[in-house]
Amino acid sequence: MMWARRILLRTSTVLVIVASALCWHVTEPAAEPVSAGDTALRATYPAIRTKLEKNQFGTPIYLESAEEEGSLRVDVYGILNYPFDAVRDALQSPVNWCDFMSLHTNIKACTYRIATDQWLLTLYSGRKFYQSPQDAYKLEFMYRLVAQQPEYLDITMTADKGPLLTTDHRIRLEAAPLDKGKTFVHFRYAYRHGLLARMAIKTYFATLARDKVGFSSIAVDTMGNPVYIGGVRGAIERNAVRYYLALQTYMDTHNSPGDQRFENQISRWYNLTAMFPRQLYEMDQVEYLAIKRREHNNQLTLQKEGDKQ
Repeated sequence: MMWARRILLRTSTVLVIVASALCWHVTEPAAEPVSAGDTALRATYPAIRTKLEKNQFGTPIYLESAEEEGSLRVDVYGILNYPFDAVRDALQSPVNWCDFMSLHTNIKACTYRIATDQWLLTLYSGRKFYQSPQDAYKLEFMYRLVAQQPEYLDITMTADKGPLLTTDHRIRLEAAPLDKGKTFVHFRYAYRHGLLARMAIKTYFATLARDKVGFSSIAVDTMGNPVYIGGVRGAIERNAVRYYLALQTYMDTHNSPGDQRFENQISRWYNLTAMFPRQLYEMDQVEYLAIKRREHNNQLTLQKEGDKQ
């Protein structure tokens, strides 16, 4: 039985990496005109406004996920209580992305560098407990500022390959201004997977993660309570919301004094995720803060070493 347990543990570790790696599969053409993206984002807001203003979570977040043959994706929409200019200025720099992406429990570190006029971000992804970057999975993304307009922001990150033969890893962030100094945000996240990944995912969610759920309600139980989606779609929804809340955290703490900003960030992110205990609870706050302090120090060391090269 020991060998079976080891295989299951290794499978769960890899699946956490796959689920937490930032990735998306774009169904629209990669070279979509900026005007089309702007128009599409603006058209989406009135269509989902009611769902943003009134939902079971009590906060302006709405998401849609889909599992197609060989690919998974999730779209998270939300409203930030900050002017568009502030959001655009904060998020257009790849350096700032490492500040908030590493708040995720499964991201052990994030570093950035520029090579031949191309910004590259490296994520070190692992399990929820403390891990050094050397023990995590290293995934490098190309960062691209697609559009930076007076009333529209479009950013993509892409990686061709990932763990378990996954491909086409991507993330996209769009933003546009709303009335009353608010900003409408769209965060897309997904990946393509092969046979090996599908087999491992099926095993993982039938055993260690059988009680984990996402945010989409697929039914109502006999007591009138929502029944949430599980499996791999539940996993991708959880991780997308974690990243979205990390983005919100960054905006909430952006103006904190430099020597207090990191502590404010990790406390704020934990408090935001605590709003969704059924989906996002992994550990108590004291444990999370202690882990992130250690991992943050590792991240700073990695970045300094990279800057010397």
